[in-house]
Amino acid sequence: MDARSASFGETELAVLRLLSSRFKDADSATSEIARLTAELTLPKGSIHVLSDVHGEDVKLRHIINNASGTLRPLVDRVFGDRTRLERDELLALLFYPAESLDRRLPGLSAEERTALVFRALNDLLVILRVLASRTSLHKVSEVLPAEYAEILKEMLHESFSERGPAYVAAIVEPLIRQQREANFIRLVVRVIRNLAVSELIVAGDCVDRGPRGDRVIEYLRQQPHVAITWGNHDLAWLGAALGHEALIAHVLRISARYRRLSQLEEGYGITMQPLEKLVRTVYADDPAECFVPHGTGLRETVVMARMQKAAAVIQFKLEGQMIARHPEWALDHRRLLRTIDASKGTIVIDGVTHALRDRRFPTIDRANPEALSGEEQQCLDRMRASFLSSRLLWDHARFLVSRGSSWLARDNHLIFHGCVPVDEAGRFLAMTIDGEARRGRALFDSIDHVVARALNHRAPKDLDFLWYLWSGPLSPMFGKDRITTLERDLIADPSVQKETKNPYFTLIHEREFCERVLEEFGCDRGGLIVNGHVPVKIDAGESPVKRGGHAITIDGAFSPAYGDHGYTLVLESDRTSLARHHHFESVEAAVRDGVDIIPKVASIREFERRRLVGDTEEGARIREDIALLARLVDAYRHHRL
Repeated sequence: MDARSASFGETELAVLRLLSSRFKDADSATSEIARLTAELTLPKGSIHVLSDVHGEDVKLRHIINNASGTLRPLVDRVFGDRTRLERDELLALLFYPAESLDRRLPGLSAEERTALVFRALNDLLVILRVLASRTSLHKVSEVLPAEYAEILKEMLHESFSERGPAYVAAIVEPLIRQQREANFIRLVVRVIRNLAVSELIVAGDCVDRGPRGDRVIEYLRQQPHVAITWGNHDLAWLGAALGHEALIAHVLRISARYRRLSQLEEGYGITMQPLEKLVRTVYADDPAECFVPHGTGLRETVVMARMQKAAAVIQFKLEGQMIARHPEWALDHRRLLRTIDASKGTIVIDGVTHALRDRRFPTIDRANPEALSGEEQQCLDRMRASFLSSRLLWDHARFLVSRGSSWLARDNHLIFHGCVPVDEAGRFLAMTIDGEARRGRALFDSIDHVVARALNHRAPKDLDFLWYLWSGPLSPMFGKDRITTLERDLIADPSVQKETKNPYFTLIHEREFCERVLEEFGCDRGGLIVNGHVPVKIDAGESPVKRGGHAITIDGAFSPAYGDHGYTLVLESDRTSLARHHHFESVEAAVRDGVDIIPKVASIREFERRRLVGDTEEGARIREDIALLARLVDAYRHHRL
């Protein structure tokens, strides 16, 4: 016997004591080792990677519901003998069970209703059995609804026993009598979706631009296995949720610009009354022509324009104050309000004087242009209190942090939202965090630490750092030399509106550079870098795959504000493919007419041998668990526990 197996340090024993609460003897630990060892031999699950959802909740819901288009070919293969109409009805049930049943059940007799329910459940169980056969029973059990787990296990194994259809019918009939069949079907559909996709990853920017960022995050919370790599828009909303005043002003401004106030008012219960009062008292006669919002809505256009302008001026002032607090950011040249001459209608940017499109700035004091007026401060104090009192916004902030990180590695794919800041030669640039220069992977890992700390302690310095991650030149989530919000609002000259991208976005076309980045993050040099952030110009013929073949951008302009397309990168056991989505009409059209987002799928990489769980990052974690369980068995064997 290995001498080490009888030797235990106090720290190791402390860990094993905690583990022994789950595995109370050597047999239960050995059983778990056997289960995990077998799991390593199974084909890896399908991972779906989305990016830049930007508040488009309806489209996101459909793409999740149809598993990025992968459920349709499964239905076509399994039910190939059915008519197209019959398959479309089944797909509608899979995508929108509640809406589909609401359309099909009314007006049916009791016998017809029972027949429809039995037929629907039988079809769903066929699909469920196909998907369950690809993974372990343990993983299937994890996604079964607790209240129906036992009968679903019975139904899953009906075809392998002598119990037959009558046994299943006996299970279903009480559900119909108690009028719980619709709820049961909905839960079965959810199990199917959860087995079809083993993990959903959003590579940043869940919110902003689109109508309901709150519903996007809420729907993501309902998914069993979700991970997020933060985008700059996510961190801006996180800062606002934690009470950072400049980021609150940003959220108000961009919500007014795109007429998205309903996500704040209806979604999060945040009142707009303080901002509306500021508009009535200070901007009542201001045409605010430079701030005309996108789209239409219930509020008058001029009122929305004034609200946007009021929030923008507050934002620009607070950003100037913050930049002054952080000379280490070297952004003093972006304190633009100091260079405005309202009497002449000019502003100075990078030493050049430009004409302003708007001269009305009633709250800007020429002697102290970055100071808030009394009315602005009162408005901001009340808005901040409203943001901080929203329980749902706080829950969403915690979700973004608990499920989020700066980067992820899956199947040797390196996933992050924006860029790795580099210079023209491709050398990693350093950012000072907590007094130390961080670059490359160390920079990303330090950002993870500060974001978690900001959530827990809300230190002003950490909240300011969230603003820098939103729009700072060295932020991996932003990756540009400046954000030109003020220039776009107030200056007609398009040359000053340019935002210069970090050299990273040019260098990712080069194979050698990509290999160095992959290696820096512990991925195989033959892996793939996966980014969002910069929309692919699909209509102009731009390819998401970079020239060197080692990087891909999956920001397919999900939101109509950017192009109304979107991508899902699908990591399967035998290949990596890219599904390109298009405009989604409506849930009603999907249920009534069978309208679906049928993606165009392109294979990015194919593998000669199917990748197993043991070949993945999850496999590495499972082997660590096996090693720890083996030590637990040793401890039991030597009577140390």
